[in-house]
Amino acid sequence: MSGDYCPVVWVGQVAVVALPAEIDVTNADQVREALLAVVNQGAVSLVADMSKTTFCDSTGVSALVRAFKRATASGDGMRLVVSSPAVHRVLGITGVDRLMPLYPSVAASLASPHDPPGPGRGMPWPSAITTEEPPEPSWD
Repeated sequence: MSGDYCPVVWVGQVAVVALPAEIDVTNADQVREALLAVVNQGAVSLVADMSKTTFCDSTGVSALVRAFKRATASGDGMRLVVSSPAVHRVLGITGVDRLMPLYPSVAASLASPHDPPGPGRGMPWPSAITTEEPPEPSWD
């Protein structure tokens, strides 16, 4: 696959991979291969930049999870940058947001110290955008 499809920028030993506007059955294999290629190049941490991604279906989610599993098995970390509420919602529904850290920007993902692989890492997504229902009021 061409490096132009998912361009990679190296910041020290951290690889930032820019993902396409849509990730679906037509290109999920290419996205997965691009992410795995970076893991195989020895990145200490992988940042999947989905800041321009506005649509991600289940095959795209699967590609992200497979790359995360490979990165974790290699002792590396993987972070997602998500700016689209629709993509954030899909990642929340599928539980990916609990599997790997999500950041609102590439700068935020790079500014955070290196995360050990695992759930519950990263910065919270901006509170103005949420997929959760507010708690019921207590009338006690």
